[in-house]
Amino acid sequence: MATASGESGYIEGPLLVDGLLEKRHYQLQLAETAVTDHTLVCLPTGLGKTAVSLLVTAERLAEHGGTSVLLAPTKPLVQQHATFYREALTIDDDDIVVFTGNVRPDDRAALFDSARVVCATPQVIENDLVGNRISLADVTHLTFDECHRATGNYAYNYIADRYHADADEPLVTGMSASPGGDKEEILTVCDNLGLRDVAVMTEDDADVATHTHDTDVEWERVELPETVIEIRDALNEVIAERLTKLKGLGVTNSTDPSMSQSQLNAIRGKLQELINNDSSEGYKGMSAHAEIMKLRRAVELVETQSVESLRRYFERQREDAKSSGASKASQRFVSDPRVKEAMRRAETFDDLHPKFRRTRILLAQTLGIENGERVIVFTESRDTAETLTEFLGEHFATRRFVGQGDKQGSDGMTQTEQKETLDAFRAGEFEVLVSTSVAEEGLDVPDVDLVLFYEPVPKGIRSIQRKGRTGRASDGRVVVLLAEDTRDEAFFWISRNEEKRMEDELRKLKNLEGEIETEIRKQVGFDAFAEGSTGEEGGPTRASEPASTAGNDGADHDANADRERAGNGAGQAGLADFAASAASDREEGTDESNTAAAETSASGIASDADEPTVETASPVDGTVEIVADQRELDSHIARDLSTREGIETRLETLDVGDYVLSDRVVVERKEVDDFLDTLVGGDRSLFEQVGAAARYYARPVVIIEGDRLYEARNVHPNAIRGALASLAVDFGVSVMRTDDADDTANLLEVIARREQETDDRTVSVHGQKGGKTLAEQQEYVVGSVAEVGPVTARALLEHFGSVEAVMRAGEDDLREVDGIGEITAERIRTVTKSEYANRN
Repeated sequence: MATASGESGYIEGPLLVDGLLEKRHYQLQLAETAVTDHTLVCLPTGLGKTAVSLLVTAERLAEHGGTSVLLAPTKPLVQQHATFYREALTIDDDDIVVFTGNVRPDDRAALFDSARVVCATPQVIENDLVGNRISLADVTHLTFDECHRATGNYAYNYIADRYHADADEPLVTGMSASPGGDKEEILTVCDNLGLRDVAVMTEDDADVATHTHDTDVEWERVELPETVIEIRDALNEVIAERLTKLKGLGVTNSTDPSMSQSQLNAIRGKLQELINNDSSEGYKGMSAHAEIMKLRRAVELVETQSVESLRRYFERQREDAKSSGASKASQRFVSDPRVKEAMRRAETFDDLHPKFRRTRILLAQTLGIENGERVIVFTESRDTAETLTEFLGEHFATRRFVGQGDKQGSDGMTQTEQKETLDAFRAGEFEVLVSTSVAEEGLDVPDVDLVLFYEPVPKGIRSIQRKGRTGRASDGRVVVLLAEDTRDEAFFWISRNEEKRMEDELRKLKNLEGEIETEIRKQVGFDAFAEGSTGEEGGPTRASEPASTAGNDGADHDANADRERAGNGAGQAGLADFAASAASDREEGTDESNTAAAETSASGIASDADEPTVETASPVDGTVEIVADQRELDSHIARDLSTREGIETRLETLDVGDYVLSDRVVVERKEVDDFLDTLVGGDRSLFEQVGAAARYYARPVVIIEGDRLYEARNVHPNAIRGALASLAVDFGVSVMRTDDADDTANLLEVIARREQETDDRTVSVHGQKGGKTLAEQQEYVVGSVAEVGPVTARALLEHFGSVEAVMRAGEDDLREVDGIGEITAERIRTVTKSEYANRN
């Protein structure tokens, strides 16, 4: 049990390292609430939300055992949490493991079973749950850091659903400095994560105020030079012209280049309606709309970023326009005379964007005159981050900090590089960190003297996160650069208004915690089942008879509903005792100081009895197995299937198909746009994929997902019909249509159940990359003769026994084979017996 050491000012208790965690009353109050129920913990950035989660973790592990899992949205943040847990807990370091995409899936499965604390990115845990590699049954505490991300289809939501459904003794803690822009957003986060309690501390609370410092926010306006304005105006002139064309189509009444994004989205919606009505004008308008979006991006770069960023963007657009299959919008963009002139002026511009000059002055003031030690510069654009790092590096010790993905013209940073950069920044090895949004959330960078926003961000949550990088251990300063008469102005007001609204909502949340909790309980139907739920003392437990689920949205509601809110039983006595002690201390005036690794699978061919198959599995009684390609996770179909009763999903890197439903059925899934891309973009990969599926599986299926197959693109209906005919006739593939991802998941389940339950078939993954097997090579040779195809080639080889026998067979013998008629037999003999046509 945790106890207070009033004299030392540190927290003591089971699994806690003595003399490490400073006694902060607000943290223990929050932990006291969080240990008794699924709780949203709200605390300003830099005031120790992770310490609250750690106290709950220590209590749960000491009382209930099992495993604790902490999820964070970025790999650097995961590493940071793991380091803190290893420092603060007496658990052996090897029992506190880090899961990211760099850890092999098989290694993760073994580590998860043996670990006591797992720190991970949500995507990795999601993959392992969908792939049935890990179980959450023994997880006794699950923390969602930066839990405001739990909206839409983010992985947090799926993991929370699975945890509430699968865990024997679940307890969820959600942590955020900025849980949402209004009460509805906060309630959505609570609903998605199954949170029933809210614990809030603001900077207005006396306990918190003791540990906060003033952060001054300054808005500095900069004036654009004449050349930059001329480049911008030239681009806006082209935008106005394109909008005039759209106005002629009746989809807009405005030709203002500075119209809002929501207005442009509305225009796109009207153009889509024209396309749905089979209007050729709709396609032309959509192409003009695409060009407008490119032009607006160019305007944004030259206004708010730098001319160098614009140059890089122009260069990428030129390269895209040269590529095969380039869109007309790309080609028009780079060929317009006014855009060409803007490109020329950008290339010859040899002055600095005024934001660059002001950035240098502010850093010189902070690091030179004021003897500061560290500065973070945030920018939206990786191009700008690259340019700023080079520019500032001439005057200060500067390094960049960007995400892991490689982007055109810019290399990302590996996880190791990110960690080394942050460690060096904390250690004072360099002064200036130039970062994109990857460093916004939660990274522990203490004593930053200045946070510089190179541009305003149009989102209150992100603004709060960025500001939270300063004012932690001493007074801090925030400066936001704003280019006059640009979209910076709009972003400034959007961010400022939303941030103020969030601060007001957080204060309201503080005052209305009980009311919010009541609303949450109404949402999950808590009152309807609370009396019937049973559980042991010490925290929330599963009800003995969980409520039945109803509909797709019922998973998290009913999973939450089969738990009771436990009272403050013996298992929580440590934190309860400490809270009482903390209150006593205050009365006496006690002084307070203070990603998925690539997964590979062996594979083979199942077309012949003596050829290998891979990971053949007979489903458990009453369970149907579906193997999904891990690259299909973006569609959420595999995630959906993994939550269904009687369905067991497995993830593989499939060489053939997207889903394997039995030893003979493989499914290649294509959304309508992807399918049409194969017809208009010169990409023949679909037919290669289908050909492989036909070679390895007896019943290949192609699912085309989505509506408007004949309207979505400017593709002649007969071209689409020809492609469908080729799939069915040339490849022997069943082509099926579905409305959306949910419809596809339903169809996959029906086929899998029919194959495995009705026909008692097993699941076998076939196919392999690399060289063809002997049988495959033989089929390829025979299939190429007179273009008889793979099915007929197998029939010929089975009848004659070898390639040589097929080639020597006469027309009468050939006609004895099923599928070989008189004309085909004659063509085969013509090819095999005729002299080489190009022989000199």
